[in-house]
Amino acid sequence: MTPLISPIRPQASQGTAATALPRLDLYTTIHKAWRQFMSDTLGRVGRMDVDDETDRLATLDQVEALLLQLRAHLDHENHFVHAAIEARRPGGAQVTAGDHEEHLESIRNLEDEAQALRQARGEQRHDLGLRLYRHLALFIAENFEHMQVEERDNNAALWALYSDAELLALHERLMASIGPAEMAATARWMAAALNPRELAELYLGVRAKAPLEAFNALLGVARSVLDDQRWAKLTRALRVPPVPGLMTV
Repeated sequence: MTPLISPIRPQASQGTAATALPRLDLYTTIHKAWRQFMSDTLGRVGRMDVDDETDRLATLDQVEALLLQLRAHLDHENHFVHAAIEARRPGGAQVTAGDHEEHLESIRNLEDEAQALRQARGEQRHDLGLRLYRHLALFIAENFEHMQVEERDNNAALWALYSDAELLALHERLMASIGPAEMAATARWMAAALNPRELAELYLGVRAKAPLEAFNALLGVARSVLDDQRWAKLTRALRVPPVPGLMTV
């Protein structure tokens, strides 16, 4: 599978001179997407009308989609990123690996709560809705702190242990393990989360590697998410027509 989500080079590695070349960052881009997904979902749960079946079920669908994506994300980090750190620094990923075990338990509990609210009747829905909201908020708060540790400490470990060429190869192996449905969902939240420069870099990378049909399809994903101003910035950066599907070269 052609990688659609590229690592970025946001800053020089910590402790280096300001003029040092920035290192490949395997975390920041994808974490922006998950922060956006989590924040959007929490807000939706908070304003959910539990007595409106359409709203309640659609909101719970999003909660369950979020939890599914986060479960997959943990698996990718465990099998690729943590494994890479442990291979050259035994115990180097122990802290965040332990966090992942706790996150999986929290995900299971939140899935149970979502299912209970899906099946609830009457006044019980209000109590279960508030419980889900509060527990999801705590889970997201812990995830935000956890991602900060990964972006700081795990990146520092990766930069110390691996060259950029090795990190890029690791990233490509990870991306090749992701199926189309997960990739599409990830791209949707990246389009919502990234700043104009990051989004342009992402799509420039896609255009360099992906077939034209896949590139145009992803432009359609971006168009469905971006407002007119952000969409105009992306199309200008890519030098493509502002209507998805018209890119021919």
